[in-house]
Order: sequence, then structure tokens, then C-alpha cells
Amino acid sequence: MSESDMEKAIKESSILEEYNINWTQKLGAGISGPVRVCVKKSTQERFALKILFDRPKARNEVRLHMMCATHPNIVQIIEVFANSVQFPHESSPRARLLIVMEMMEGGELFHRISQHRHFTEKQASQVTKQATLALQHCHLLNIAHRDLKPENLLFKDNSLDAPVKLCDFGFAKIDQGDLMTPQFTPYYVAPQSCDLWSLGVIIYVMLCGYPPFYSKHHSRTIPKDMRRKIMTGSFEFPEEEWSQISEMAKDVVRKLLKVKPEERLTIEGVLDHPWLNSTEALDNVLPSAQLMMDKAVVAGIQQAHAEQLANMRIQELKVSLKPLHSVNNPILRKRKLLGTKAKDGVYIHDRENGAEDSNVALEKLRDVIAQCILPQAGKGENEDEKLNEVVQEAWKYNRECKLLRDTLQSFSWNGRGFTDKVDRLKLAEIVKQVIEEQTTSHESQ
Repeated sequence: MSESDMEKAIKESSILEEYNINWTQKLGAGISGPVRVCVKKSTQERFALKILFDRPKARNEVRLHMMCATHPNIVQIIEVFANSVQFPHESSPRARLLIVMEMMEGGELFHRISQHRHFTEKQASQVTKQATLALQHCHLLNIAHRDLKPENLLFKDNSLDAPVKLCDFGFAKIDQGDLMTPQFTPYYVAPQSCDLWSLGVIIYVMLCGYPPFYSKHHSRTIPKDMRRKIMTGSFEFPEEEWSQISEMAKDVVRKLLKVKPEERLTIEGVLDHPWLNSTEALDNVLPSAQLMMDKAVVAGIQQAHAEQLANMRIQELKVSLKPLHSVNNPILRKRKLLGTKAKDGVYIHDRENGAEDSNVALEKLRDVIAQCILPQAGKGENEDEKLNEVVQEAWKYNRECKLLRDTLQSFSWNGRGFTDKVDRLKLAEIVKQVIEEQTTSHESQ
């Protein structure tokens, strides 16, 4: 689907002409906000409604999702509206995209496992096959999902043979070959390979009920011992939970959780693997269902997996700026004519002219990500004070960025600090989007 085709598909008419929206019932909360319930007036059919700020990145998310949504194991987009919407806490309406999607009544993967006390290895194999088919479809379109986690695998309904479908393309990206890097660790891999790594983690958790790189000292960020295990691919199959699980299942996990991407099982290799095509009963009940009845356990697993994904995506970010002398920027051209120049030949930051040095501006944004992922505080200050300080600096140099302004507003920023507790992982993710947006802007100048 081209951008022009997608633009034609987006409706400008009010969604309220065709749908009733339940603003209070929330189905889940992604990084871009909660998913709500809407009902089509003509048929009374229930759908899921995702609402995004109408920006190029959001339109790209919709386009990539629509490109992939023809597959039976990917959540369908029914239609998309571009409307102005004003929420109670806002002073004026804002341009938003309202994405109507098929309703997935069966809920998220881990919730489903906890509800079915007798979740078997065969069922885990069937879920894996469907998730892999969805990924293969995306990868054949050269699209990496980059957010494969249990919350994004949903069941269509509550029946025993309900299909599982992949959703949320908020981090999806077309791989044009510019995301490859020479390092070979799970944090520096091609995005499609990240999807396979995540699949291996999800299979492991489905089978036993805890993550492969388990750390007893889990905290807000990935602890050093857990990070070391991930980097070296160190995991085990503890006898207590794994004694009844087939060697075929262990084999597929081993081959997906290889540290080096070139050694990792391909998507076709997963689909051809005996575990996904076995004629054996594999009716052994897995220990995962019992463990997943504890919501705190599930929340901990999901947080650990989300942190791994966030680190992979953040490390993918490779910002390359043009040399200042080659940037076709009217402010820089004017300063060049005026001769505002430092001794080393780099044009200096001139606040009075309102000009901002793009290198400094992006560095300040990277400082925010670093503080979110690996908090560091100097003597006499705490982590929250340090975060406020780096965010203040980033805002000072990026005041023109609407995405950053909207982000800080949504995180209750008052200009000097955050008035509410900050989800640092979510903040880091969105600041990464700001960097990508700013970099694209600079390169187009």
C-alpha cells in the first residue's frame, strides 16, 4: 500500500456518524494510549478503537499495519478516521487518527494461558505456529514488527481453537538495509532477527512460566546479571519445570535464543521445525498456567520482556547528521554570511538568533534516554532530580519539536520537573521517536 492509497482510505467524516464510542471501557493500554470499545450503529457489532495523534509516524504505523493485515493471524483494520477530538483535560480539540479494528474477545496470550488450567505443549506449539506465520508475512513484506511480546498476541474469542493474532504496529519498520550493524549481540541485530529472538523468549515462557534470563534481583532496569545472561545467551531448562517438556520444544528454543543472528533459526526454519509439525499428542499439561495465575508474576515477566525489546530498539538507533557545511539550512546560511564562526570552523550556537545546533539538540535527547534506561545521579541528587535536569536541557534545545512538547505534556511536565511518577521506559521509547523525527527533519533540509 502506497502512502497516497492510504491517504485515500482515511475518512474525514466524523466517526460518531457511524459508531458509538465507549470512552470509559478500556481494552488495554499501549505506548500510544488506551484501546477503547466502539459499536457500529448499523450492525451493533463491537470493535476495538485505537486513537493516535495525527502525525506522519502514526500514519506510517497505520500504513504498515494495513499492509500486513490481510493475513488471518494479524488483527484486521476495519477503517480509519481523521477527526479532531478533545479530551476532558485538553483546552482545545487535537487532530487524531481513530483506527477501528476487529475485536479480539479472547484477550492476551498470558491471560488466556492462566484461564485454561490445562494448557498443553500441543497448544503452545499451535500458538507458536500462528505467531510465526504472522511474522513471516510481515518479513516477506520487508517489515519488522519489533514489538513482539505476549500483550501483542491476542485470541479472537474464548473457544478452544480460537486463532491467535498479532497486533500493534507502533514500532514496526520497513527494513531498507540501514538497520544492520556489525555487532552480534541481541541488542545489535537486524530488526527481523529481534522478532525471532522475542519469539524464542515467548515460547520459553509459554512452556515453563518464567523468562529464560531470569534474575532474582529484578528492578526497574535490567540488572547486570540478567543483562550478562542475555548478552552471552546463558539460560537453562530447570528440571522441575522442564522434565516433562519434549526435547523438540527445547531444541526450537535453543536455536532461537542464539546470541549471533547468523546462527539463529530463520523464520522458515521455525515453520519447518518438527515441534510445529509433530503428529505426537504432546498433551502434557504445562506448569506455566499455574504460575500465570499470579498477576504479579505475569507483570514481572512482561516488564522484563518489554525492557529487552526497548533496549534492542534503542540500540538500533544510529543517528548520522550531515556535516554542517553541507546542510541546506537558511539559518546556517545566514550565519555563514555573517561569519558567526568558532575557531575550529564549526558554526556556534546563537541563542539570540533562535538557532539551535542540531548536534547539541540531539545529544540532549540522547541524555534523556540514557537517564531513563541506566539512571545515574551525582553526589547529593537523586535519580528523579537528574531526570528533571536532563529533560529541562533537552527541552531548552528542542522547543520547536511538537512531538516532544506533546510528550512532556502527557507526562505531566511543568517546565521544571514531572509532577507525577514517570514511566521511564515509555518516556525513553517516545524520546527515541523524537530523535528519529528530528533526524529525518534535518536530513530533508
